[in-house]
Amino acid sequence: MRWRSSGTDVLTTVIETLRVRGSVFCRSELRSPWGMSLQARGVAHFHLVERGRCVLRMRGMRHAVHLDTGDLVMVPHDRGHVLSDPEVVPARAMIAVEELDSQGACWYLCNSGRGAETRLVCGAFQFERDHLHPLLSLLPPLIHLPWTDGLVPDWLEATVRLLAAETRAPRAGTETIVTRLTDVIFVQLLRAWAETLPVGQGGWLGALRDQQVGAALGLIHCEPQKPWTIATLAAAVGSSRSPFAARFRELVGEPPLTYLTRWRMQSAAALLGEGRLTVAEIAERVGYESLPAFGKAFKRRTGGSPSSWRRRRRPQ
Repeated sequence: MRWRSSGTDVLTTVIETLRVRGSVFCRSELRSPWGMSLQARGVAHFHLVERGRCVLRMRGMRHAVHLDTGDLVMVPHDRGHVLSDPEVVPARAMIAVEELDSQGACWYLCNSGRGAETRLVCGAFQFERDHLHPLLSLLPPLIHLPWTDGLVPDWLEATVRLLAAETRAPRAGTETIVTRLTDVIFVQLLRAWAETLPVGQGGWLGALRDQQVGAALGLIHCEPQKPWTIATLAAAVGSSRSPFAARFRELVGEPPLTYLTRWRMQSAAALLGEGRLTVAEIAERVGYESLPAFGKAFKRRTGGSPSSWRRRRRPQ
């Protein structure tokens, strides 16, 4: 099933509140035996196999994931993992790179091995608005787009090839180009993964492909300030109340108004962090005429008042 085009890009609105900042912290040309240990550091990691083969082992996963030339993989959650050549790697051949992604530069790694060569581009996505975000909770432990299975479309191939070229031969403007390309890769990874989901899986991300539920999600994201009810949402997308409510809950995993409240609070949290609007203005923007009602709903969702949230999240 193909994605339905609408005036509101739900995925875009959600990603904008997440505030993704991508970077490439390591380019490597390694010959077996080799291993690379990446510790969990509050980021999502991604890896592009530019040439060769390797395996990825993640804590808590029973089996290793085999990666080949052209494969793209993302570890969305804060989990340590190991990349290595396909053979068993001696401890002395292991490279710890847990500090590299905190240095603000792209490192080049090589080793003294004499076996088969593997070239990797490794990066990270940092999320400024990760608390209680409706996107991150939906993602699996690993997103793997194997090149050999035809899951990597032409436009994604072009993006990752340009990323590899820029990191291999940096020039003036490379840092800006790499930042933009990693942002694109994050969105494309999500989109490509969601398009492989069976109907009824993936929460609201998979539900975007349903004509009526996807349209309702668009309305919620575009106009959260409106006094939506199940009946008005159903009417707006050309459905009757009960079938719409049942279908929404089946695909999204929660009732329409529960999702509406969650999105309102997420939007409010992002606005509070920006610091440009007053709490009263934010309450009105997300659909609350009463400031006490907004404060109560926000505290119920986040555990703190809007003002305390703003103080904690304000950039230093």
